Amino acid sequence: MSKFLDRFRYFKQKGETFADGHGQELNVNRDWEDGYRSRWQHDKIVRSTHGVNCTGSCSWKIYVKNGLVTWETQQTDYPRTRPDLPNHEPRGCPRGASYSWYLYSANRVKYPMMRKRLMKLWREAKALHSDPVDAWGSIVSDTEKAKEYKQARGRGGFVRSSWKEVNELIAASNVYTAKQYGPDRIIGFSPIPAMSMVSYAAGARYLSLIGGVCLSFYDWYCDLPPASPMTWGEQTDVPESADWYNSSYIIAWGSNVPQTRTPDAHFFTEVRYKGTKTVAVTPDYAEIAKLCDHWLNPKQGTDSAMALAMGHVILNEFHVQRQTEYFADYVRTYTDMPMLVLLEQRAEGHYAAGRMLRASDLVDGLGQENNPEWKTVAINQNGELTAPQGSIGYRWGEKGKWNLEQRDGVSGEEVKLQLSLLDNYDEIAEVGFPYFGGIKTSESDPFNSVELKDVLLHKLPVKRLQLADGSTALVTSVYDLTLANYGIERGLNDENCAQSYDDVKAYSPAWAELVTGVSKENIVRIAREFAENAEKTHGRSMIIVGAGVNHWYHMDMTYRGLINMLIFCGCVGQSGGGWAHYVGQEKLRPQTGWTPLAFGLDWQRPPRHMNSTSFFYNHSSQWRYETVGTEELLSPMADKSRFSTSLIDLNVRAERMGWLPSAPQLGTNPLHIAEQARAAGLSPVDYTVKSLKDGSIRFAAEQPDDEKNFPRNLFVWRSNLLGSSGKGHEYMLKYLLGTEHGIQGQDLGQQGGVKPEDVEWKDNAGEGKLDLVVTLDFRMSSTCLYSDIVLPTATWYEKDDMNTSDMHPFIHPLSAAVDPAWESKSDWEIYKGIADAFSRMCDGHLGKETDIVTLPIQHDSAAELAQPFGVKDWKKGECDLIPGKTAPHIIAVERDYPNTYARFTSLGPLMDTLGNGGKGISWNTQTEVDFLKQLNYTQPDGVAAGRPKIETAIDAAEVILSLAPETNGQVAVKAWQALSNITGRDHTHLALNKEDEKIRFRDIQAQPRKIISSPTWSGLEDEHVSYNACYTNVHELIPWRTLSGRQQLYQDHEWMRAFGESLLVYRPPIDTRAAAPVMGKSPNGNKEKALNFLTPHQKWGIHSTYSDNLLMLTLGRGGPIVWLSEDDAKELGIEDNDWIEAFNANGALTARAVVSQRIPAGMTMMYHAQERIVNIPGSEITSQRGGIHNSVTRISPKPTHMIGGYAQLAYGFNYYGTVGSNRDEFVVVRKMNRIDWLDEEGNDYSQGSQQEKAK
Repeated sequence: MSKFLDRFRYFKQKGETFADGHGQELNVNRDWEDGYRSRWQHDKIVRSTHGVNCTGSCSWKIYVKNGLVTWETQQTDYPRTRPDLPNHEPRGCPRGASYSWYLYSANRVKYPMMRKRLMKLWREAKALHSDPVDAWGSIVSDTEKAKEYKQARGRGGFVRSSWKEVNELIAASNVYTAKQYGPDRIIGFSPIPAMSMVSYAAGARYLSLIGGVCLSFYDWYCDLPPASPMTWGEQTDVPESADWYNSSYIIAWGSNVPQTRTPDAHFFTEVRYKGTKTVAVTPDYAEIAKLCDHWLNPKQGTDSAMALAMGHVILNEFHVQRQTEYFADYVRTYTDMPMLVLLEQRAEGHYAAGRMLRASDLVDGLGQENNPEWKTVAINQNGELTAPQGSIGYRWGEKGKWNLEQRDGVSGEEVKLQLSLLDNYDEIAEVGFPYFGGIKTSESDPFNSVELKDVLLHKLPVKRLQLADGSTALVTSVYDLTLANYGIERGLNDENCAQSYDDVKAYSPAWAELVTGVSKENIVRIAREFAENAEKTHGRSMIIVGAGVNHWYHMDMTYRGLINMLIFCGCVGQSGGGWAHYVGQEKLRPQTGWTPLAFGLDWQRPPRHMNSTSFFYNHSSQWRYETVGTEELLSPMADKSRFSTSLIDLNVRAERMGWLPSAPQLGTNPLHIAEQARAAGLSPVDYTVKSLKDGSIRFAAEQPDDEKNFPRNLFVWRSNLLGSSGKGHEYMLKYLLGTEHGIQGQDLGQQGGVKPEDVEWKDNAGEGKLDLVVTLDFRMSSTCLYSDIVLPTATWYEKDDMNTSDMHPFIHPLSAAVDPAWESKSDWEIYKGIADAFSRMCDGHLGKETDIVTLPIQHDSAAELAQPFGVKDWKKGECDLIPGKTAPHIIAVERDYPNTYARFTSLGPLMDTLGNGGKGISWNTQTEVDFLKQLNYTQPDGVAAGRPKIETAIDAAEVILSLAPETNGQVAVKAWQALSNITGRDHTHLALNKEDEKIRFRDIQAQPRKIISSPTWSGLEDEHVSYNACYTNVHELIPWRTLSGRQQLYQDHEWMRAFGESLLVYRPPIDTRAAAPVMGKSPNGNKEKALNFLTPHQKWGIHSTYSDNLLMLTLGRGGPIVWLSEDDAKELGIEDNDWIEAFNANGALTARAVVSQRIPAGMTMMYHAQERIVNIPGSEITSQRGGIHNSVTRISPKPTHMIGGYAQLAYGFNYYGTVGSNRDEFVVVRKMNRIDWLDEEGNDYSQGSQQEKAK
């Protein structure tokens, strides 16, 4: 209509009136609506997702107008589920819906940035040195120059640089470091490949090609549950969230589903409409409690006690008082419970459980010739000994018997294994079990203890056997040991077994009530209901468990408690049942296709990997402040003389025995060893062995404060290492970065503490070890603030990549909806540019070099059979140094440094000659390589002539999709056939109907695609069953990758027994002794109190991402917060929204207080992860700006996580190793007096102290 009259101010059309003059029709100007319409108009919609570690993995519509992203909404075109199952969509959350804010925010990193002081030094050095490598060397070799820019880290001062300049500096630094110290001094950290797998592969490929080190993340984040490798030989495999809908009883144990699994929470609420009962187990009243029928609130850190008591009820009522046929058949077939264990005589007169009986222990090895020392033994129903098929000894060296068919390993006859010796024993023996529940670490210890004897004697039925050496030994079954350990009365007049649930005996419900605070009646009821449901449904009882439970020092005790409950009830491997552990986005579904691309396995093998926990514990000198001694962790039954007091000693011994990796590896440049070996007339491997034995070469970890062993260069990408995951944050600032820090405690030298035996002590530890820190990010995070160079990476809407999750079975893309803004580039392009600069920089410095790599004994390789019995240390003369047997493998790898770029951008020849594989199986990939030559074209010349190109991120994605059995049906069939050859059973039927299916990158851009079933995972992607972990083990009789080939309840390694954890026990939280030294030392007039410090996942961010997003800040309080109970707040004089300070020997943080009745007394929570970049005042303790949640943490590694070379207890990247726990920590909390913003702008003020108010 005409808008002519709208232009007149005084001439308006009068509208008709209505409602007796109370209303009038008006014709008003509505041009304002055009602005609103324009805001939401768009030119196109592109599919992408968010490459953030949240497990959601949600597909989103990205709206683009005039080349700019305007907004995003959820996609709703996932492939439909079967009719009896809800669909996956809609998937998304408010955090993801706010992501487009980042693209054009002030926090966006727009250009390559360099610290001004470093830029000045670099340009001055370039003016004096024509060679950039020499220029870099002149800076870092000058102590004062290096100190000048290192001390500026974290204190601002960035200036804009150019891609040419930063690439030149980075390349010069890498060349200099490799030449001077070795390539293993070049380190890279990036987490969770599944969230953007091509971007991860970019940096990892560059580092691997030059011999750098890729740090692990799953164990460092404490997302790795060590109980999973211990029990199943599997890092983590869990049901997709849709399988919750198949369950009929769910316990959400420490998992806050609606808050941290938002896109999947609908399955949890929908299944309740089917009548499924839900139970929440959390110490605080969390959001999950609102969705459940029952809420149990054990005191934080005592979950394992409650799990033990529930297991006590299940075993008593469903295995002993009444033996449930389904449960008994399940544990007989799928667990190690029938296997026999040797008993060891102790001087006190009782016995102790030893290692598992092996075929090699018996006369003639039970007829076993291949690996008899790795074949476990049980008693057949007819009373004869048998080494049933499936144990790990059948996996390597022979074919056709590594399966769970109930057959004897020699005769092939069917067997039915005896679970218990109670009906067929020779005598009754008293066996000692360690008890830790009476430990009270200090008078102020808030955790309840129940005093019993530290060694509990139980009566067990035993058999006496003749051994191969002519001696006799007593044995009992794992089943009998388990029942005794749980305190089950079996008519043996055992005074340490509970006669009823009211008896306070380990581990009865009455005992658990004293420890956890949960009533025994509730414990009994929930356990009984859980088991009754499993019995009626054949295993459809499920436990959803979260990272909160896994972040305690003794997390494996809690997890084994939950896993045992599920195993006792036959739930693992059954649809709708089992263990559902959800943490980060750990499931890289096309893993075997991604691995050769990421780690350069197509050109050279092996890569250098390092477990981050051990790395940071050592090189950020956290070990120098260790307050936890080995003696307080050992079993009361252990020989303490065999163990050093120091945890770092045990870690170093694990490295040199081949259990754990090392980085840096040796105390010499590994590029120089080959030349030294030639001069000595030896091979590089023999020379290295000789030098290690005579001490002329040592492991670098033994001398961490020798500057030749410092890590020198650090790359961080796809991560906020220093603002989110850097446990021991302040130690990193001091020792790795050499800048301001807030450490309040003293090291062992200053305390006069006991120093390590194997690790060299220097009174003056190295500070500022890292010469260069480079971070790639799209936003200015805390890690960027502490870096030397910040590179602007493309956002998730500006690059091509792929994304998968364990929560759903689909693979879908990140897509470049728009070009990277300003001067940002994708991770693939950034590392390609660095590789190009590095290759050109090598001239005159690095050529074709022989690099000596040490490789720990790997899980899923024949080497995992390296150390079958006792622990022997070659350095102590207990055995010879044999690479790959008693020490790490020592491998010579040929590097072609000038051709790093050519190798980076092409698929190498090892895919033709060696093929591909994963988890112990391999297959030929020639067909896929030929296909990639046609798809990606080939390189025209040079060392990569004729090889498939990997020039772009899409090329890289196609490499992954073509090589992975999960996305290429032809490869899936080959992979299943490779497994079939080992098991002796045909498994190819699981993929034959998908053999012609090949997923391409453009396919997933059109719609998410469901992956294909693969033997490298333990569940099935099937139209008739939702993905559930261990499904193929149970239904295809594929063994678990453990010692017994079954679910391993008994951990018989010497260290597991020495630390009292061969069977499940309750272990209270450790005393880190971090709060007491600072209590009252720096008073501000307000009362102080020590509280247990927890860091659960937050509501308004995914880790630290979105924590600085204005939209999310508006929904919260706009800055860091710490939650307190009403009781503690009242005692401390703190009111809601007051500024408080939490501090201990490790550091300090400042935040506002959230006072809530949902928090129990004695506990405080700071949601992870809130950075120090938004609304944080200075700390009264440190006089520096605030601090982050990790400022008050310091890691202590657990010795049992260092074990290697032993079946399932063997190292694998992110599979097993030390984990970065932090929830045993205590902080001193008090109200702040003066709020100082450290900006001199007149905004400081005083909250006042209690002393001032009293006056």
